[in-house]
Amino acid sequence: MTAGHLKRLIKIKREISARRPKFVQVESWRYVRVPSNWHRPRGLDDKVRKRVKGWQRPPCIGYGSPRLARDVHPSGLVEVQVHNIGDLALIDPETQAARIGRTVGTRKRNAIVEEALRRNIRVLNLGKSRQIAELAKAEKEKEEAEMPSEEDKEKAAEEVEPVPEDEEEEGEDEDK
Repeated sequence: MTAGHLKRLIKIKREISARRPKFVQVESWRYVRVPSNWHRPRGLDDKVRKRVKGWQRPPCIGYGSPRLARDVHPSGLVEVQVHNIGDLALIDPETQAARIGRTVGTRKRNAIVEEALRRNIRVLNLGKSRQIAELAKAEKEKEEAEMPSEEDKEKAAEEVEPVPEDEEEEGEDEDK
C-alpha cells in the first residue's frame, strides 16, 4: 500500500467519523439512572430495536471505517501496543508507532520512553513521561549545537596546511 493510498483512506476515515453519531443507550437522555454508554436494545417494544422513524439509529456496519485504515493513527503510522522494552525491538520506526499499555507503571514507562527516544520510535501516549522526553530532546539539541558542523570541519582542515612531500625530501638531502 502506497503512502498516497493510505493518506486517502485516513481522510475517508476522518470524514466517516465526523458524520458518525454518538451512540447512547435508549432514553439515557431522559433518566439519570440510565447510563449513556451504548447497550443493545432488547425490549419487546423498544423503538430503537424496531428502528422507528424519529428515534436514534443503532450502530451498524455502514458506520465503520475502511478496513486498511482501522488500526492506523492519523499520522499514518500503525499503532503497536508496548508493555516492556523488549517489545520496542519489534517496531519499525518508519511505519509503526508505540502505544504504551495502560497497566505499565511509571518506572517502566519512563524506561520505555527513554529507549524509544534512543531508537527514534514515536510514542503516542507519553503522558507522565512527557518531561523525560522533553529533557532528552533538549540534551540531544545541546549535543548537536556543541558538535562542529561539516563546514566547520572542512574549514579547520583547510587551515592546517600539510607540508608537501617534495619539501620534506629536500630538507633531508641538506642534512647529509
